[in-house]
Amino acid sequence: MQIAVSGGKGGTGKSTVAINLAVELAKKFKLVLADLDVEAPNDHLLLGVELQNEREVHQFMPKFNYSKCIKCRKCAEACEEHAIVTLRDGTPFLMPTLCSGCRACEIVCPVPGAIEEGSRLIGHTYETLTPYGFTLVTGKLREGEERSMPLVVAAKRRAKELKWDLLIVDTAAGTGNTVSKAIEGSQLLIAVTEPTPLGIHDTELILKLGELMRIETWIVINRSDLGDVKEVYRRAKKYNAEVIAEIPYSENIVKTYVAGKPIVTTDYPEAGIFREIAEKVYEFLR
Repeated sequence: MQIAVSGGKGGTGKSTVAINLAVELAKKFKLVLADLDVEAPNDHLLLGVELQNEREVHQFMPKFNYSKCIKCRKCAEACEEHAIVTLRDGTPFLMPTLCSGCRACEIVCPVPGAIEEGSRLIGHTYETLTPYGFTLVTGKLREGEERSMPLVVAAKRRAKELKWDLLIVDTAAGTGNTVSKAIEGSQLLIAVTEPTPLGIHDTELILKLGELMRIETWIVINRSDLGDVKEVYRRAKKYNAEVIAEIPYSENIVKTYVAGKPIVTTDYPEAGIFREIAEKVYEFLR
């Protein structure tokens, strides 16, 4: 089984929900948590662990063999990213930062060997055993790299290589292709939001995505005492989503966040809310 924790807007607390769910559900399942917010992964910080077992992730990049190139310009014409430019005589040149690694140029090239296999380092994945009985898989994009999709795919693939009964994926903010790729294959989507105008707006976007992907969607309202909670319920009803928890603003949650200690490992009263969410997920998965 796979569940996803997302939220549309950044900073709503999805990682806090994800790591606390993982700690609780690891008591009942062989569990892997995949941090697929590759541009800003922070689950390891909230869990208080150092990333381990680094593995490089490379992306295909064409390498032109000019001794074989017939200067037909087909590679440039096929490149939707406009990463290949040609001189007047048809000689191709690559702008590496624009290349998406799609291999269209290689496919359309009529001369075998004119485009050779090249690559560039785009980031790393990590596999970290946590003290809470589960493994954390993390994707981390290289600084300055613009293409995050290949790294999301690589990190998710690494997570799936492991043995698990339950995979929890923690996605990036937004509803773009990297988020939908992370969510893909989930039986349950937990959307973490806040009752602010921007939070409510982005919640509707993630609800639309869940509906489009035909995934049952639940909502957790974080900082529920700081905005228009009724409007969140109204949007939830519109998309047949269930609001399963309200988490008020809490200094105790902030303290554990900063300390890198999941709140469910403490006796703070707010820990009970996260345990109740985990219990609801457990009942859903049974």
